[in-house]
Amino acid sequence: MQFLQHAQAMVALPEMVLAGLAMALLMFGVFRRDDANDAVTIGALVALAAAAVLVMTGSDGKGFGEAFINDSFARVMKLFTLFGSAVAVVLSVHFLKREKSARFEYPVLVLLATTGMMMMISANSLIALYMGLELQSLALYVVAAFNRDSARSSEAGLKYFVLGALSSGMLLYGASLIYGFTGTVSFTGIAQAIATNGAGIGVIFGIVFVIAGLAFKVSAVPFHMWTPDVYEGAPTPITAFFASAPKLAAMALFTRVMMQPFAAATAEWQQVLVFISIASMALGAFAAIGQTNIKRLLAYSSIGHMGYVLLGLAAGTLEGVRGVAIYMMIYLITTLGSFACVIAMRRQGRQVEEIADLAGLARTDRGLAFVLAMLMFSLAGIPPLAGFFAKLFIFLAAVKTGLFILAIIGVVTSVVGAYYYLRIVKLMYFDEPAEAFDPMDGEVKLVAYAAGAFTLLFVLIANPLLNLALTAAQAFAAP
Repeated sequence: MQFLQHAQAMVALPEMVLAGLAMALLMFGVFRRDDANDAVTIGALVALAAAAVLVMTGSDGKGFGEAFINDSFARVMKLFTLFGSAVAVVLSVHFLKREKSARFEYPVLVLLATTGMMMMISANSLIALYMGLELQSLALYVVAAFNRDSARSSEAGLKYFVLGALSSGMLLYGASLIYGFTGTVSFTGIAQAIATNGAGIGVIFGIVFVIAGLAFKVSAVPFHMWTPDVYEGAPTPITAFFASAPKLAAMALFTRVMMQPFAAATAEWQQVLVFISIASMALGAFAAIGQTNIKRLLAYSSIGHMGYVLLGLAAGTLEGVRGVAIYMMIYLITTLGSFACVIAMRRQGRQVEEIADLAGLARTDRGLAFVLAMLMFSLAGIPPLAGFFAKLFIFLAAVKTGLFILAIIGVVTSVVGAYYYLRIVKLMYFDEPAEAFDPMDGEVKLVAYAAGAFTLLFVLIANPLLNLALTAAQAFAAP
């Protein structure tokens, strides 16, 4: 108890509680065996809620030799990460039971991955960064291949593992270069060393390798190759998890690394981010056009959206960080809603994933068709839906920094990308109807409809989220 009262430990209290409850649920599941799944799932949701309460009631500070930081940016990003993980667990309940792959290990793995994500968000040193990243990744490797009886799922897990190990090696090599040339692993120390001595060639090489490792985690070009295969191969609720909370946590880490230790080297890393941003937006816009599987289409869509977020980060300003925060909040909710609609694509108890299966949906299920149409319009950035405002804040940040060409490319690729979103809407409303889908599970319907309402009514509830994003960005304001 005396240890928990220590100021350093209190900074990481939500992570310790979440990890402890994950271990307790694992032990419970092992001894309870066959009928443990429902109890462990409920326990996992309670654990995520408890962690959220601790995050909200926590105070700013640093701990563990300043390797761990808790500030307004960390709190906001952690809350949305916990929300995304909880929704992913809820979406999986009936789906995994129907697929006969429901096992108590899944919610435990989600908790462990979420603990890693929270550590990533609060990382204030290269060591803490790597520990959080690996804890998240090791759990996600297993989750990707969770359906052991499916060749596609096993292949997805193997691809993610091999490429993930490569990216971790690149990031670790970059971190070692930065340590070698600055003499410290602390973000504060690195920032001071670069501000004092400038960014030498060794530090720049290190930054490039770190960016490469982080770009893999957010599936940005040219480190995107795992995304379509893993999205398609993993069970749909697990894909929803991959596409939401881990992306938000990785982008939060990306933002912290660029804005804190490398703040004095903005001119150097900005060029790299501009290239990655343009490549991601372009590939996301054009590669998705020919897709016939809706999960692969959403994978390429995700790559494109990460390009837009990196556009805001490339600005290197507080306004850019605010744009990143608001974009990721909206992206998280819209993505969860979109995958809830994909989970609802089921005929005669069998999951279907082809875009053609949505033909005429407006005549067989008006509610689902309307919700999916709103989500697609939002992802396309059509006003006055939530996705429009997400892109607006990103483009404004880029323009104010003088990145005019980048903003123009973003607008053009957004228009191109709108084609494949509108194609889905056209299929649902104007094509001859295919066979009706099975009735939706209650929790899937709730998530889909709530996300649709959020995108549609965002303009009425925007202020609290915009203020949250501003509060998060203020963490990087100069003292």
